[in-house]
Amino acid sequence: MPFPLYLLALAVFAMGTSEFMLAGLLPDIASDVDVSVGTAGVLTSAFAIGMIVGAPLVAALARNWRRRPALLGFVLVFAAAHAWGAVTTSFPVLFATRVVAALADAGFLAVALTAAAGLVSPDRKGRALAVVLSGTTVATIAGVPGGSVLGAALGWRATFWAVAALCLPAALGILKGIPAGRDQDEATGRPALRAELAQLAGPRLLLVMLLGALVNAATFGSLTFLGPVVTDSAGLGQLWISVALVLFGAGSFVGVTVAGRLSDRRPGPVIAVAGPVLLLGWPTLAVLADEPVALFTLLFAQGALSFALGSTLITRVLYEAAGAPTMAGSYATAALNVGAAVGPVVAAATFGTEVGSRGPFWASGLLVAVALCIALPLLTVITVGSSTEVLR
Repeated sequence: MPFPLYLLALAVFAMGTSEFMLAGLLPDIASDVDVSVGTAGVLTSAFAIGMIVGAPLVAALARNWRRRPALLGFVLVFAAAHAWGAVTTSFPVLFATRVVAALADAGFLAVALTAAAGLVSPDRKGRALAVVLSGTTVATIAGVPGGSVLGAALGWRATFWAVAALCLPAALGILKGIPAGRDQDEATGRPALRAELAQLAGPRLLLVMLLGALVNAATFGSLTFLGPVVTDSAGLGQLWISVALVLFGAGSFVGVTVAGRLSDRRPGPVIAVAGPVLLLGWPTLAVLADEPVALFTLLFAQGALSFALGSTLITRVLYEAAGAPTMAGSYATAALNVGAAVGPVVAAATFGTEVGSRGPFWASGLLVAVALCIALPLLTVITVGSSTEVLR
Protein backbone atom coordinates (compact mmCIF):
# COMPACT_ATOMS: atom_id res chain seq x y z
CA MET A 1 0.00 0.00 0.00
CA PRO A 2 1.28 3.54 -0.77
CA PHE A 3 3.00 5.25 2.17
CA PRO A 4 0.69 8.34 2.12
CA LEU A 5 -2.16 6.06 3.18
CA TYR A 6 -0.42 5.54 6.52
CA LEU A 7 0.01 9.29 6.99
CA LEU A 8 -3.72 9.69 6.48
CA ALA A 9 -4.25 6.91 9.02
CA LEU A 10 -2.14 8.85 11.56
CA ALA A 11 -4.47 11.83 11.30
CA VAL A 12 -7.51 9.55 11.48
CA PHE A 13 -5.98 8.09 14.66
CA ALA A 14 -6.03 11.52 16.32
CA MET A 15 -9.57 12.20 15.13
CA GLY A 16 -10.78 8.73 16.04
CA THR A 17 -9.37 9.14 19.53
CA SER A 18 -11.50 12.26 19.94
CA GLU A 19 -14.61 10.72 18.42
CA PHE A 20 -14.54 7.65 20.68
CA MET A 21 -12.88 9.03 23.83
CA LEU A 22 -16.09 10.28 25.44
CA ALA A 23 -16.99 6.66 26.23
CA GLY A 24 -14.52 6.80 29.11
CA LEU A 25 -14.94 10.46 30.06
CA LEU A 26 -18.70 11.03 30.24
CA PRO A 27 -19.09 10.70 34.04
CA ASP A 28 -16.32 13.25 34.71
CA ILE A 29 -17.55 15.67 32.04
CA ALA A 30 -21.10 15.45 33.34
CA SER A 31 -19.97 16.18 36.89
CA ASP A 32 -17.67 19.05 35.88
CA VAL A 33 -20.17 20.94 33.73
CA ASP A 34 -23.17 20.03 35.92
CA VAL A 35 -25.30 17.93 33.57
CA SER A 36 -26.53 14.33 33.69
CA VAL A 37 -24.59 11.48 32.09
CA GLY A 38 -27.36 11.07 29.53
CA THR A 39 -27.13 14.76 28.61
CA ALA A 40 -23.35 14.54 28.37
CA GLY A 41 -23.81 11.63 25.96
CA VAL A 42 -25.38 14.10 23.53
CA LEU A 43 -21.82 15.37 22.94
CA THR A 44 -21.28 12.21 20.91
CA SER A 45 -24.36 12.97 18.85
CA ALA A 46 -23.18 16.59 18.44
CA PHE A 47 -19.96 15.33 16.92
CA ALA A 48 -21.84 12.97 14.65
CA ILE A 49 -24.29 15.68 13.53
CA GLY A 50 -21.35 17.89 12.61
CA MET A 51 -19.93 15.01 10.59
CA ILE A 52 -23.21 14.37 8.80
CA VAL A 53 -23.70 17.99 7.79
CA GLY A 54 -20.04 18.72 7.28
CA ALA A 55 -19.09 15.75 5.12
CA PRO A 56 -21.06 16.68 1.97
CA LEU A 57 -20.96 20.44 2.61
CA VAL A 58 -17.23 20.71 3.20
CA ALA A 59 -16.44 18.17 0.48
CA ALA A 60 -18.44 20.26 -2.00
CA LEU A 61 -16.63 23.44 -0.94
CA ALA A 62 -13.24 21.71 -1.12
CA ARG A 63 -13.74 20.15 -4.57
CA ASN A 64 -11.42 22.68 -6.19
CA TRP A 65 -8.85 22.74 -3.38
CA ARG A 66 -5.61 20.87 -3.62
CA ARG A 67 -5.73 17.92 -1.31
CA ARG A 68 -2.60 18.62 0.76
CA PRO A 69 -3.57 22.14 1.94
CA ALA A 70 -7.16 21.01 2.44
CA LEU A 71 -6.13 18.08 4.63
CA LEU A 72 -3.65 20.23 6.54
CA GLY A 73 -6.21 22.96 7.19
CA PHE A 74 -8.78 20.49 8.49
CA VAL A 75 -6.28 18.99 10.95
CA LEU A 76 -5.29 22.39 12.32
CA VAL A 77 -8.92 23.49 12.82
CA PHE A 78 -9.57 20.19 14.58
CA ALA A 79 -6.66 20.85 16.96
CA ALA A 80 -7.87 24.38 17.71
CA ALA A 81 -11.38 23.15 18.54
CA HIS A 82 -9.98 20.75 21.13
CA ALA A 83 -7.85 23.45 22.71
CA TRP A 84 -10.99 25.59 23.00
CA GLY A 85 -12.96 22.71 24.50
CA ALA A 86 -10.22 22.04 27.04
CA VAL A 87 -10.58 25.48 28.65
CA THR A 88 -14.35 26.03 28.61
CA THR A 89 -16.59 25.60 31.64
CA SER A 90 -19.85 25.87 29.69
CA PHE A 91 -21.68 22.81 28.37
CA PRO A 92 -23.17 24.73 25.38
CA VAL A 93 -19.68 25.96 24.43
CA LEU A 94 -18.29 22.45 24.81
CA PHE A 95 -21.14 21.25 22.59
CA ALA A 96 -20.16 23.88 20.01
CA THR A 97 -16.51 22.80 20.05
CA ARG A 98 -17.58 19.25 19.30
CA VAL A 99 -19.56 20.45 16.29
CA VAL A 100 -16.62 22.53 14.99
CA ALA A 101 -14.23 19.61 15.49
CA ALA A 102 -16.69 17.35 13.70
CA LEU A 103 -16.90 19.69 10.71
CA ALA A 104 -13.11 19.60 10.43
CA ASP A 105 -13.08 15.82 10.87
CA ALA A 106 -15.80 15.46 8.25
CA GLY A 107 -13.92 17.54 5.73
CA PHE A 108 -10.71 15.67 6.39
CA LEU A 109 -12.26 12.22 6.18
CA ALA A 110 -14.26 13.01 3.05
CA VAL A 111 -11.13 14.22 1.25
CA ALA A 112 -8.96 11.45 2.74
CA LEU A 113 -11.26 8.60 1.69
CA THR A 114 -11.49 9.94 -1.83
CA ALA A 115 -7.73 10.47 -1.93
CA ALA A 116 -7.10 6.96 -0.59
CA ALA A 117 -9.27 5.41 -3.29
CA GLY A 118 -7.35 7.39 -5.92
CA LEU A 119 -3.96 6.15 -4.68
CA VAL A 120 -4.65 2.51 -5.57
CA SER A 121 -6.06 0.52 -8.47
CA PRO A 122 -9.87 0.34 -8.68
CA ASP A 123 -10.00 -3.25 -7.37
CA ARG A 124 -8.10 -2.39 -4.16
CA LYS A 125 -10.35 0.29 -2.71
CA GLY A 126 -11.33 -1.95 0.20
CA ARG A 127 -7.73 -2.52 1.28
CA ALA A 128 -6.90 1.19 0.95
CA LEU A 129 -9.95 2.06 3.03
CA ALA A 130 -8.89 -0.54 5.64
CA VAL A 131 -5.50 1.16 6.00
CA VAL A 132 -7.06 4.59 6.54
CA LEU A 133 -9.72 3.24 8.91
CA SER A 134 -7.03 1.37 10.85
CA GLY A 135 -6.31 4.78 12.37
CA THR A 136 -9.75 4.63 13.96
CA THR A 137 -9.33 1.07 15.22
CA VAL A 138 -5.88 1.80 16.65
CA ALA A 139 -7.46 4.80 18.34
CA THR A 140 -9.91 2.48 20.09
CA ILE A 141 -7.04 0.19 21.14
CA ALA A 142 -4.53 2.81 22.29
CA GLY A 143 -5.82 6.36 22.00
CA VAL A 144 -9.19 6.01 23.71
CA PRO A 145 -8.03 3.83 26.63
CA GLY A 146 -4.98 6.06 27.02
CA GLY A 147 -7.27 9.07 27.08
CA SER A 148 -9.44 7.35 29.68
CA VAL A 149 -6.43 6.70 31.92
CA LEU A 150 -5.18 10.26 31.40
CA GLY A 151 -8.64 11.58 32.22
CA ALA A 152 -8.82 9.49 35.39
CA ALA A 153 -5.41 10.74 36.50
CA LEU A 154 -5.47 14.40 35.41
CA GLY A 155 -9.06 15.13 34.46
CA TRP A 156 -10.95 15.04 31.18
CA ARG A 157 -9.48 18.38 30.05
CA ALA A 158 -6.01 16.83 29.87
CA THR A 159 -7.36 14.35 27.34
CA PHE A 160 -8.65 17.17 25.15
CA TRP A 161 -5.21 18.82 25.27
CA ALA A 162 -3.59 15.49 24.36
CA VAL A 163 -5.79 15.15 21.27
CA ALA A 164 -4.84 18.67 20.18
CA ALA A 165 -1.17 17.74 20.58
CA LEU A 166 -1.65 14.52 18.56
CA CYS A 167 -2.73 16.62 15.59
CA LEU A 168 0.68 18.28 15.28
CA PRO A 169 2.70 15.25 14.07
CA ALA A 170 -0.25 14.31 11.87
CA ALA A 171 -0.14 17.77 10.28
CA LEU A 172 3.61 17.48 9.75
CA GLY A 173 3.16 14.07 8.14
CA ILE A 174 0.56 15.43 5.72
CA LEU A 175 2.79 18.39 4.89
CA LYS A 176 5.74 16.12 4.13
CA GLY A 177 4.03 13.04 2.72
CA ILE A 178 1.03 14.08 0.62
CA PRO A 179 1.95 15.25 -2.91
CA ALA A 180 1.60 18.99 -3.49
CA GLY A 181 0.70 18.79 -7.17
CA ARG A 182 -2.70 18.85 -8.79
CA ASP A 183 -4.82 15.75 -8.40
CA GLN A 184 -5.08 13.44 -11.36
CA ASP A 185 -8.80 14.02 -11.72
CA GLU A 186 -8.17 17.75 -12.16
CA ALA A 187 -5.95 16.98 -15.14
CA THR A 188 -8.30 14.48 -16.78
CA GLY A 189 -11.61 16.16 -15.97
CA ARG A 190 -14.31 15.17 -13.53
CA PRO A 191 -18.10 15.33 -13.30
CA ALA A 192 -19.86 18.52 -12.35
CA LEU A 193 -21.06 18.80 -8.75
CA ARG A 194 -24.68 18.39 -9.86
CA ALA A 195 -23.80 15.11 -11.58
CA GLU A 196 -22.00 13.86 -8.47
CA LEU A 197 -24.95 14.78 -6.24
CA ALA A 198 -27.26 12.98 -8.66
CA GLN A 199 -25.54 9.73 -7.66
CA LEU A 200 -27.50 9.94 -4.40
CA ALA A 201 -30.65 9.11 -6.33
CA GLY A 202 -29.30 5.63 -7.02
CA PRO A 203 -31.17 2.98 -4.98
CA ARG A 204 -28.09 0.78 -4.53
CA LEU A 205 -26.07 3.66 -3.07
CA LEU A 206 -28.90 4.68 -0.73
CA LEU A 207 -29.30 1.07 0.38
CA VAL A 208 -25.70 0.51 1.41
CA MET A 209 -25.62 3.93 3.09
CA LEU A 210 -28.69 2.98 5.13
CA LEU A 211 -27.24 -0.39 6.12
CA GLY A 212 -23.91 1.20 7.09
CA ALA A 213 -25.74 3.79 9.19
CA LEU A 214 -27.77 1.16 11.06
CA VAL A 215 -24.75 -0.99 11.89
CA ASN A 216 -22.76 2.03 13.00
CA ALA A 217 -25.68 3.22 15.14
CA ALA A 218 -25.57 -0.10 16.96
CA THR A 219 -21.82 0.20 17.47
CA PHE A 220 -21.86 3.77 18.76
CA GLY A 221 -24.97 3.26 20.86
CA SER A 222 -23.24 0.67 23.02
CA LEU A 223 -19.72 2.11 22.87
CA THR A 224 -20.81 5.55 24.08
CA PHE A 225 -22.28 4.14 27.28
CA LEU A 226 -19.76 1.38 27.89
CA GLY A 227 -18.45 3.16 31.01
CA PRO A 228 -21.69 2.82 33.04
CA VAL A 229 -21.95 -0.86 32.05
CA VAL A 230 -18.46 -1.58 33.40
CA THR A 231 -18.89 0.35 36.64
CA ASP A 232 -22.58 -0.33 37.36
CA SER A 233 -23.56 -3.68 35.83
CA ALA A 234 -20.19 -5.39 36.23
CA GLY A 235 -19.38 -3.54 39.46
CA LEU A 236 -15.78 -2.76 38.48
CA GLY A 237 -13.62 0.31 39.09
CA GLN A 238 -13.25 3.16 36.63
CA LEU A 239 -9.85 2.00 35.35
CA TRP A 240 -11.51 -1.18 34.05
CA ILE A 241 -13.29 1.00 31.50
CA SER A 242 -9.92 1.34 29.76
CA VAL A 243 -9.56 -2.46 29.67
CA ALA A 244 -12.98 -2.78 28.10
CA LEU A 245 -12.15 -0.14 25.49
CA VAL A 246 -8.82 -1.83 24.67
CA LEU A 247 -10.54 -5.16 24.08
CA PHE A 248 -13.28 -3.61 21.94
CA GLY A 249 -10.62 -1.72 20.00
CA ALA A 250 -8.45 -4.79 19.52
CA GLY A 251 -11.44 -6.62 18.14
CA SER A 252 -12.26 -3.73 15.82
CA PHE A 253 -8.70 -3.77 14.46
CA VAL A 254 -8.98 -7.48 13.71
CA GLY A 255 -12.38 -6.98 12.11
CA VAL A 256 -11.45 -4.11 9.82
CA THR A 257 -8.18 -5.83 8.81
CA VAL A 258 -9.87 -9.08 7.84
CA ALA A 259 -12.77 -7.32 6.15
CA GLY A 260 -10.36 -5.12 4.20
CA ARG A 261 -9.07 -8.21 2.42
CA LEU A 262 -12.55 -9.52 1.65
CA SER A 263 -14.75 -6.49 1.05
CA ASP A 264 -13.53 -5.86 -2.51
CA ARG A 265 -14.28 -9.34 -3.84
CA ARG A 266 -16.54 -11.15 -1.35
CA PRO A 267 -18.75 -8.67 0.53
CA GLY A 268 -21.76 -10.99 0.50
CA PRO A 269 -20.23 -13.71 2.71
CA VAL A 270 -18.90 -11.09 5.15
CA ILE A 271 -22.38 -9.64 5.60
CA ALA A 272 -24.09 -13.03 5.68
CA VAL A 273 -21.77 -14.43 8.37
CA ALA A 274 -20.88 -11.40 10.49
CA GLY A 275 -24.40 -9.95 10.55
CA PRO A 276 -26.31 -12.75 12.32
CA VAL A 277 -23.47 -13.40 14.78
CA LEU A 278 -23.30 -9.69 15.60
CA LEU A 279 -27.07 -9.70 16.15
CA LEU A 280 -26.76 -12.58 18.60
CA GLY A 281 -23.88 -10.93 20.45
CA TRP A 282 -25.64 -7.73 21.60
CA PRO A 283 -28.43 -9.33 23.65
CA THR A 284 -25.95 -11.89 24.95
CA LEU A 285 -23.84 -9.00 26.23
CA ALA A 286 -26.91 -7.49 27.88
CA VAL A 287 -27.65 -10.74 29.73
CA LEU A 288 -24.03 -11.40 30.79
CA ALA A 289 -22.94 -7.81 31.52
CA ASP A 290 -22.58 -8.57 35.23
CA GLU A 291 -19.98 -11.29 34.52
CA PRO A 292 -16.63 -9.54 33.86
CA VAL A 293 -15.00 -12.42 31.97
CA ALA A 294 -17.99 -12.85 29.66
CA LEU A 295 -18.32 -9.08 29.27
CA PHE A 296 -14.72 -8.57 28.17
CA THR A 297 -14.70 -11.62 25.89
CA LEU A 298 -17.87 -10.54 24.15
CA LEU A 299 -16.67 -6.94 23.79
CA PHE A 300 -13.69 -8.18 21.79
CA ALA A 301 -15.95 -10.29 19.57
CA GLN A 302 -18.50 -7.50 19.07
CA GLY A 303 -15.74 -5.03 18.19
CA ALA A 304 -14.46 -7.39 15.50
CA LEU A 305 -17.88 -8.14 14.06
CA SER A 306 -19.09 -4.53 14.18
CA PHE A 307 -16.12 -3.16 12.30
CA ALA A 308 -15.93 -6.07 9.85
CA LEU A 309 -19.55 -5.55 8.86
CA GLY A 310 -19.48 -1.75 9.05
CA SER A 311 -16.27 -1.29 7.04
CA THR A 312 -17.52 -3.71 4.37
CA LEU A 313 -20.70 -1.70 3.93
CA ILE A 314 -18.80 1.59 3.80
CA THR A 315 -16.48 0.14 1.15
CA ARG A 316 -19.59 -0.66 -0.89
CA VAL A 317 -20.60 3.00 -0.61
CA LEU A 318 -17.35 3.98 -2.32
CA TYR A 319 -17.95 1.44 -5.08
CA GLU A 320 -21.55 2.50 -5.65
CA ALA A 321 -20.51 6.18 -5.69
CA ALA A 322 -17.71 5.65 -8.20
CA GLY A 323 -19.39 8.19 -10.47
CA ALA A 324 -18.81 10.88 -7.81
CA PRO A 325 -15.01 10.93 -7.48
CA THR A 326 -14.80 14.04 -5.26
CA MET A 327 -17.95 13.39 -3.21
CA ALA A 328 -17.86 9.62 -2.63
CA GLY A 329 -15.84 9.97 0.56
CA SER A 330 -18.40 12.41 1.96
CA TYR A 331 -21.23 9.96 1.27
CA ALA A 332 -19.36 7.25 3.15
CA THR A 333 -18.60 9.66 6.00
CA ALA A 334 -22.22 10.78 6.20
CA ALA A 335 -23.47 7.19 6.32
CA LEU A 336 -21.08 6.37 9.16
CA ASN A 337 -22.12 9.38 11.17
CA VAL A 338 -25.86 9.22 10.69
CA GLY A 339 -25.45 6.03 12.66
CA ALA A 340 -23.13 7.67 15.17
CA ALA A 341 -25.72 10.40 15.78
CA VAL A 342 -28.75 8.15 16.05
CA GLY A 343 -27.15 5.34 18.06
CA PRO A 344 -26.35 7.24 21.30
CA VAL A 345 -29.79 8.91 21.27
CA VAL A 346 -31.55 5.55 20.97
CA ALA A 347 -29.26 4.04 23.62
CA ALA A 348 -29.73 6.96 26.03
CA ALA A 349 -33.50 6.48 25.88
CA THR A 350 -33.12 3.04 27.46
CA PHE A 351 -31.54 4.36 30.67
CA GLY A 352 -34.88 5.27 32.18
CA THR A 353 -36.28 1.77 31.64
CA GLU A 354 -36.05 -1.42 33.68
CA VAL A 355 -32.97 -2.63 31.79
CA GLY A 356 -30.91 0.32 33.07
CA SER A 357 -27.27 0.49 32.02
CA ARG A 358 -27.64 -2.67 29.91
CA GLY A 359 -30.21 -0.95 27.72
CA PRO A 360 -27.73 0.19 25.06
CA PHE A 361 -26.88 -3.44 24.28
CA TRP A 362 -30.55 -4.27 23.73
CA ALA A 363 -30.93 -1.17 21.56
CA SER A 364 -27.89 -2.19 19.49
CA GLY A 365 -29.38 -5.62 18.92
CA LEU A 366 -32.60 -4.03 17.66
CA LEU A 367 -30.70 -1.77 15.24
CA VAL A 368 -28.72 -4.69 13.80
CA ALA A 369 -31.92 -6.72 13.48
CA VAL A 370 -33.47 -3.96 11.37
CA ALA A 371 -30.36 -3.87 9.17
CA LEU A 372 -30.43 -7.64 8.64
CA CYS A 373 -34.14 -7.66 7.84
CA ILE A 374 -33.30 -5.29 4.99
CA ALA A 375 -30.03 -6.88 3.88
CA LEU A 376 -30.47 -10.65 4.06
CA PRO A 377 -33.22 -10.95 1.41
CA LEU A 378 -30.93 -9.05 -0.96
CA LEU A 379 -28.03 -11.38 -0.22
CA THR A 380 -30.15 -14.21 -1.65
CA VAL A 381 -30.20 -12.30 -4.93
CA ILE A 382 -26.40 -11.99 -4.75
CA THR A 383 -25.77 -15.67 -4.19
CA VAL A 384 -27.75 -16.71 -7.30
CA GLY A 385 -25.80 -14.19 -9.42
CA SER A 386 -28.86 -12.35 -10.62
CA SER A 387 -28.46 -9.33 -12.86
CA THR A 388 -30.52 -7.46 -10.27
CA GLU A 389 -27.76 -7.89 -7.69
CA VAL A 390 -27.85 -5.05 -5.22
CA LEU A 391 -24.65 -5.19 -3.19
CA ARG A 392 -22.29 -6.65 -5.77
